[in-house]
Order: sequence, then structure tokens, then C-alpha cells
Amino acid sequence: MNLNKAMIIGNVVRDPEMRTTSGGQNVTSFSVATNMVWKDAQGQKQEKPEFHNVVAWRRLAEIVGEYLKKGSKVYIEGRLQTRSWDDPSGVKKYRTEIIADNMIMLDNKGSNDSQQYTKDNYSQVKEEAVKEVEVEEVNVEDIPF
Repeated sequence: MNLNKAMIIGNVVRDPEMRTTSGGQNVTSFSVATNMVWKDAQGQKQEKPEFHNVVAWRRLAEIVGEYLKKGSKVYIEGRLQTRSWDDPSGVKKYRTEIIADNMIMLDNKGSNDSQQYTKDNYSQVKEEAVKEVEVEEVNVEDIPF
């Protein structure tokens, strides 16, 4: 059995860029930042952002291009894919991306509902508002094994 699943909640780093392939399919690229937070040995709060490249296709690409903008809080669900190409100097380059299957906008202003869109179901679905839950950090030294 194999599984390739990615789920992230974060903020859009730059406005999505939509384009159309030569075959006529819409594709939108954007980046989402997630932030890992922990306390160091001195009890100081530490943060480390991680940046994720995301690609949406077809109707989901149109929705992303229309509704998301820099700073938007979003839930993305999809699969990981790595592609490669040769740059102009002949050096092999790699890029790992999340191919989005599902998107929920989490900062829908003026409403308590989130909007969910999937690659298979493009109609607007009302969802219970997603509430951020603060998780207590576990210090590695407190683990008994």
C-alpha cells in the first residue's frame, strides 16, 4: 500500500499566478507559509517558517486565482510531486510541490463559515469555522524513554 498525502494550514505568501497550458487547462501556482513554534531550553519562544509551493489545476485553479491573495489563511490538501528540468546553463533543477486536491479558505471575512473547494466538487460547501487550537509543546527532555 502507498500513500502520498499532504495537508497544510498557513498563509499565502504571494498572490497566486494563473496561466493556461497549451492544451487549454488552467493552472495556478502559489506559495503557502506554515510556522513551527516551540520553546527552547531557556524557555524562549522560537519560530521557524516553512514555505510550500502549491499548484492547482482546472476549475480549482480558477477559484484559487479569483479568491486567494497574499496573506490569506488557507487549508490545502493534496499530494506531493517533484519535477525536474535543466536550467539554461545545463544544471539539473528540482522542485517539490503540493498538487492541490482540496482547498478551504479560513479567513472568510464577514462570515463564520469557511468555503471548501475540491478538484472534484466545485460548488461552494458550507463548513463549520475552523478554529485554531493551541497545542502544548512537549520538551524532549521530559519524555521518559
